[in-house]
Amino acid sequence: MNRKFLTNLLLLILLNLLVKPFWVFGIDRTVQNVVGAEQYGFYFALFNFSLILNILLDLGTTNYNNRNISQNEHLLSLFFSNIFSLRLVLGVVYFTVSMIVAWLCDYNQRQITMLVFLSFNQFLLALILYLRSNLAGLQLFPIDSLMSVLDRFVLIVICSLLLWGNITDGPFRIEWFVLAQTGSYLFTAAVAFILVLFYSGHFRLKFDWHISVAILKRSYPFALLSLLMSLYNRIDSVMLERLLPDGDVQAGIYAQAFRISDACCMFALLFANLLLPMFSRMLKQKQNVSQLVKLSTIAMMVPVVGGTIMCVFHREAIMDLLYYNHVHESATIFAVLITGFVFISLTYIYGTLLTANGSLSKLNIIAACGVTINIVGNLILIPRYQAIGAAYVSLATQSLTALAQITAAFSIFGFKFLGRTQFALLLYVIIVVLSGFAVTHFITNWIYSAALMLAVAGIASVALKLIKIREVKELLSKSND
Repeated sequence: MNRKFLTNLLLLILLNLLVKPFWVFGIDRTVQNVVGAEQYGFYFALFNFSLILNILLDLGTTNYNNRNISQNEHLLSLFFSNIFSLRLVLGVVYFTVSMIVAWLCDYNQRQITMLVFLSFNQFLLALILYLRSNLAGLQLFPIDSLMSVLDRFVLIVICSLLLWGNITDGPFRIEWFVLAQTGSYLFTAAVAFILVLFYSGHFRLKFDWHISVAILKRSYPFALLSLLMSLYNRIDSVMLERLLPDGDVQAGIYAQAFRISDACCMFALLFANLLLPMFSRMLKQKQNVSQLVKLSTIAMMVPVVGGTIMCVFHREAIMDLLYYNHVHESATIFAVLITGFVFISLTYIYGTLLTANGSLSKLNIIAACGVTINIVGNLILIPRYQAIGAAYVSLATQSLTALAQITAAFSIFGFKFLGRTQFALLLYVIIVVLSGFAVTHFITNWIYSAALMLAVAGIASVALKLIKIREVKELLSKSND
């Protein structure tokens, strides 16, 4: 299983490195620079609003389905027709609730219009994730890896034509960005549907009330967890837009700083998508998961910690490279948010393990505490400190929830392996931080100093035996798990 994890992780990372960095820094960043912080902030706040409520599209069925198909592949043909039909009904519920809440929030006509399309996009994206959960549950990781980048690839093509293809008469509008997402998601959903239909061998659109209720009863803990996590991960920009007179601008500045952290989360999510079906199958077969947890923790933390520390030391230069306006403000926010990404990364491992184990009650309690901390903290700090206040609240929320999940995982599984690894990781952090002070003091060119910091981090990881080259080679060369 360790070999399967590493080989499929490498494939996932390779495909995503080919597509998603260009999407984030070539397309998404360019759109914000072209339309400006206020217009992008207008979109960004509504986008996160649509994300918060998108749990109504899923109600936990994706994670439940992933875990269930991983443990019982023969149920695919039965579940596919019923869950797909159920999700169409949930789509109507989601859209209705979104419009009601938007009306209660006193959104204007333009906001409502954009929210209609963003809501439809969320429906399509949630449908794609559900369809992919079937592929992952069947352990078809190479196909799922390709599907993980298809929507972004199509979106890159569409947006590139709109931005640089000289096919429009006027300047780029933020509404075009939303419509481009609609087209890419429609295409990807169609491809994913055909693939799942091929492997299931059967599909009939029907809504069975009894089966749907039975599925929802089993999946509602997953739904509650997704809702709570969406709230404390995404409500910051919504509250900025609602609480401040210049809310659109502050949300736009926050979005500039948030973009890199959010892009990094795309890669951290790859771990969770890969680990959930693996953990689920191993636990069903009563296999020991400690080695896979250790391997994934080290594989995640070494690049994340090294990259995060490098970003903090070069925050101003990175923001200046990416954006035209509000560079200084977004640089400070960026340093705080990227630090929080270290803790987010840990939740993608230990939260996934607890999910696979069915420890949803513990996860929901932790997430509920996170929501409380986040909302109360934002109500206090946003009016006084604006976007940087939201960033500090996010860091506090992410760190506390991650530590709580790790504590719960150690308690449930009785892990003992991290004594030496903890010390090595701490020493690794100290070495990289000290190298940051040294190289930024003696080297004025930030690109050279950043490259040197990353080189030191790589050497330190090998010297401390966090990464063991020989073992990785041996693991990848084995023919069996």
